[in-house]
Amino acid sequence: MSVAAPTSTHDPIVDQVDLGAALSSRPRPTRPSPLSASISFAWRALLKIKHVPMQLFDVTMFPIMFTVLFTYLFGGALAGSPREYLQELLPGILVMTVAMITPYTGMGLNTDITKGIFDRFRSLPIWGPAVLVGALLGDTVRYALAAAITIALGLAMGFRPDGGAIGVLLGVALLLLFSFSLSWMWTAIGLKVDSPESVMQVSMMILFPLTFASNVFVATETMPGWVQAFVNVNPVTHLVDASRALMHGTGSGSALGWVLLWSAGFTAVFGTLTMRLYRAER
Repeated sequence: MSVAAPTSTHDPIVDQVDLGAALSSRPRPTRPSPLSASISFAWRALLKIKHVPMQLFDVTMFPIMFTVLFTYLFGGALAGSPREYLQELLPGILVMTVAMITPYTGMGLNTDITKGIFDRFRSLPIWGPAVLVGALLGDTVRYALAAAITIALGLAMGFRPDGGAIGVLLGVALLLLFSFSLSWMWTAIGLKVDSPESVMQVSMMILFPLTFASNVFVATETMPGWVQAFVNVNPVTHLVDASRALMHGTGSGSALGWVLLWSAGFTAVFGTLTMRLYRAER
């Protein structure tokens, strides 16, 4: 006994009509520009502070502790009085404070990767590097906040920049430019290591010799010759020299040129490396 095969009851014309009715007839939204996407991710980085207020700890307490402790601990011994020492120390502390908080960019990126959020961002129809550039821009605002706190505290303690407000603003702008370029190093590390803790460990191994083996606290001439050899080529030393010169209205051509060169080099080398690692993950 044979059994007839069942016939399809679906009408292809009806299916097409139903499918067309189910689809939205509204035009698709336009693809966001690279700038718009980057600003959106920068805003996301700032919104993290609202939900995790402890992220403000590093940009508020570090500047206060460093400025107060080092001024009153070393001022009398190195300059005769804390007030005199503060005039040279504050630009250096400003550089040191901001440099020490730059690794948080790489840590935040690595946290997004380990939680799987980064994969969701990469699936969006946006300019891919906006995730990285936006995070860097958002953290630049945090650097500016740390700089503002340090300068305000310094003024309250007796810091009097001879270059006036313009000199201070130029010094801070140079610091933000350098910090933005340095942060590319930590984003590259954040894309490569396994955990946020590893990002911090690697970055501190690099930052400690850069910040402490510099002219932040004492003049280079007072150091042994073999130490001077490193300090004189240290990018942090060049940044401190340029910041002091701008804030106190003295000549800063050589140091300023070195800082701009270092900033361009960090961005070119580590920015390119970061983008290659990012594309390799896609």
